Amino acid sequence: QVQLVESGGGLVQPGGSLRLSCAASGITFRIATVGWYRQAPGKQREFVAAIGWSGASTYADSVKGRFTISRDNAKNTVYLQMNSLKPEDTAVYYCAAGRWYESSRYRTSDDYDFWGQGTQVTVSS
Repeated sequence: QVQLVESGGGLVQPGGSLRLSCAASGITFRIATVGWYRQAPGKQREFVAAIGWSGASTYADSVKGRFTISRDNAKNTVYLQMNSLKPEDTAVYYCAAGRWYESSRYRTSDDYDFWGQGTQVTVSS
């Protein structure tokens, strides 16, 4: 049984930082593509970042230069380092895993096979 568990969310002031973690089990993690998505109240879920098995990554324009995605295959964990946080980054953040590698699919949420339960990130003073 595949399980993805997000952690690291919380309340942070504008300009602050958080690091989210996505721990995976039940999947050959080292060859999986992992993505981060977020959903704010009243809005659709949106792509944030994704990383492939090789370490290749891509980001939404809204977070480029502020967020960094990385992976530690030995720990079956993907991280999302979020710096210079803004109130508009407030959302529930989800990680997702796909048993494929094509970078053209990174931004397509329907292509991911497994999803975590999400972790709340609130950016507010």
